[in-house]
Amino acid sequence: MSHPADLQGSPGRPLLARPTAASAVGMLMATTPCSVRDAEKILAAAADLADVNVLDVAAAMAAGPGGTPLPALLERALRHAVTAARTPSRAAEARTGVLPSRTRAEEVLSRLRGWRPRPRIPEPCAPWTTRPTPCAS
Repeated sequence: MSHPADLQGSPGRPLLARPTAASAVGMLMATTPCSVRDAEKILAAAADLADVNVLDVAAAMAAGPGGTPLPALLERALRHAVTAARTPSRAAEARTGVLPSRTRAEEVLSRLRGWRPRPRIPEPCAPWTTRPTPCAS
């Protein structure tokens, strides 16, 4: 069974330092539009579901494009992990935040739209600069 510590691979060597793991994370990022962190979480979740090491799942995924199909157990675990990652959690749906008042937002936006840009103030003449600046005489 994999644990969050398994994402580090062996001590002193992160998971992405291994070519097979980096390849598996890249495949997940390409097929499931997600970040590196999310792809690593999906890989770890699939390993947990299949009750194997993260590196074993990565090795099986890396061998897949060469024509070797994933074992049914790993394929099912990976499919479930990807589906779970794509499904929004109920906690996120139940969470309510403080939404801005519509009238206050309209008030601020109307004030913003009414602003005019400030007139540009010409820079003072600087005789010590090397490039000539137009000066009002």
